Amino acid sequence: VQLQAYGGGLVQAGGSLRLSCAASGRTFNKFTMGWFRQAPGKEREAVATIRWSSGNTYYADSVKGRFTISRDNAKRTAYLQMDSLTPEDTAIYHCAAGAGLISSSETMARLYQYWGQGTQVTVSS
Repeated sequence: VQLQAYGGGLVQAGGSLRLSCAASGRTFNKFTMGWFRQAPGKEREAVATIRWSSGNTYYADSVKGRFTISRDNAKRTAYLQMDSLTPEDTAIYHCAAGAGLISSSETMARLYQYWGQGTQVTVSS
């Protein structure tokens, strides 16, 4: 399984970015896709997750109402639409795929088997 994340960049506060995570190598019906981020000096945190088959989602409280995770089965791509960005959203964002995760464990980065490279998101004030 290979994941390729892209779409980061520099944006002003209040702006938007869309991250994409293109997946290849196997079918993802039993996978959960997750977006994680890590800012300098902070621990990595789960931002949003989506179950590939059902579309069920999870959002961290800090991004609820501003970020939207989705997936396109045909393109085998997961997306993270980020609106109303703030400087606190500045971080390196990674996408990850995990098989067999139960809902209560989907925020645990260590349970994800596959990771894409990070993409930098910088929000200026």
